[in-house]
Amino acid sequence: MNNETINSNNNSIMQVESISFSYGWLKQKPLFTDFSLSLERGKVYGLLGLNGAGKSTLIYLMAGLLTPKAGRVIVNGACVRDRRPSTLADIYVVPEEFEMPRMSLREFATLNGALYPRFSYDDMLHNLAIFDIDPGIKSLTSLSMGQKKKVLMSFAFATHTGLMLMDEPTNGLDIPGKSQFRRLVASQMTDDRTILISTHQVRDIDRCIDHVVIIDHSSVLLDASVASITSKLRFVENGTAAQAEAAIFSQPSVMGHSLVLPADGSDDETQLNLETLFNATLSSRDSISSIFNPKNA
Repeated sequence: MNNETINSNNNSIMQVESISFSYGWLKQKPLFTDFSLSLERGKVYGLLGLNGAGKSTLIYLMAGLLTPKAGRVIVNGACVRDRRPSTLADIYVVPEEFEMPRMSLREFATLNGALYPRFSYDDMLHNLAIFDIDPGIKSLTSLSMGQKKKVLMSFAFATHTGLMLMDEPTNGLDIPGKSQFRRLVASQMTDDRTILISTHQVRDIDRCIDHVVIIDHSSVLLDASVASITSKLRFVENGTAAQAEAAIFSQPSVMGHSLVLPADGSDDETQLNLETLFNATLSSRDSISSIFNPKNA
């Protein structure tokens, strides 16, 4: 085991450095080849990509649950595959699918909370209240999938880990639950915490993220803050014929057409439309790259 501490950017909590990965039992090309990405402290990232683009695999590589064939993942200056207790205690993964043990919520919190030095039972109760969940649960296995997810997320945020990795967290939640989830994320952000939310349900998270990462296997198609995106692009519903002619991307909507246009230099920024941005990035890769990565265009 290598216990070397690796120097990193002071504001960076994680660096994914030139990783390559494939599932050996699948006779197909690697999911990742020479893939790199950096996550900064104090941000909520939305990780987007088509089904099969590697989002879930990337989360497990970030957490050290999978081993890259080449490259490495650094968290707080340590390689995650070194499995340092201090590193593992600062990462929490909320998977898309999971099972809860046959025990009460208090037993679950006592057993698992001991693994996280900053875990707060009172904070877990506060998070449960946001979800309208009664904390007196006698058996976690008796809950519905949506309730289990609410309980797990309430516990996860109460661990106060510096890095939270969430894979499709709104799957299984009803409409009020999705709104409660956004409230929970907003209430939990601090300058020293990083949250990464992987999802294909972009409308569930477009009001609670401040940075967007769109990937397609080994390619990072977009890696930009919401502030940067809304300063460089305009999102218009039911635009004029002239706007449609100048648009980078256009798609039908209930109001006519959703358009993505280059910013026109005015001070009036439009609100991010994450679904339209995602579709625009996939279908107009060169145009988006030329705006956000002019050196690579």
